[in-house]
Amino acid sequence: MTKTHKFSPEVRDRAVRLVQESRGEYSSLWAAVESIAPKIGCVPQTLLEWVKRSEIDAGQRDGLTTDERNRLKQL
Repeated sequence: MTKTHKFSPEVRDRAVRLVQESRGEYSSLWAAVESIAPKIGCVPQTLLEWVKRSEIDAGQRDGLTTDERNRLKQL
């Protein structure tokens, strides 16, 4: 049986903000993610995906935004 955790949007936003704010204190993005993920109770890969999605939505990283992805799903 697999565990599934649902995190509220507030928890996700706070976790992403923690990574972005503390990014300069670590040697890499991954190091920051690995440090913060256990504090919120998720695996680092999940938190990294949240950070990447946030950066895409903010225009800081290439890719389809959440709105664009949702629109494609509707089509």
